[in-house]
Amino acid sequence: MIILDHNIPRNQRQALRRLGLRTHQVGFEIGRPEWEDREEIVRYLHRQKHPTFFTRDVGFFQIRLCHASYCLVVLAGSVLQTAHDIRSFLRHPSFRTRKQRMGAVVKLSPTGILVRRRRVHAAHVAW
Repeated sequence: MIILDHNIPRNQRQALRRLGLRTHQVGFEIGRPEWEDREEIVRYLHRQKHPTFFTRDVGFFQIRLCHASYCLVVLAGSVLQTAHDIRSFLRHPSFRTRKQRMGAVVKLSPTGILVRRRRVHAAHVAW
């Protein structure tokens, strides 16, 4: 399941759907718009089956939020490139499958991918 935070622009969500990606967005298809609290979103992710959550909130890039049942991805690039970055991440050889993504907290930037996992040093991965 691909979940988008409420801070992902509508036009980028629509672009993902045009590309054939089924997504659910906080405040629209799931949850409530007032879900501003990270802890509420994390509790929701725990109840889902292996979701990958995309957000522009850098506060999610914390090692303490790593969990084997979900993946958190922080988008640090241009807002206009959000759909492209999400699609590229999901097609990346290191993150193509759900199993490869689970347990990771990831930060995507134009210069590369920074991955954090519990008990593992942060790793830089090239696009």
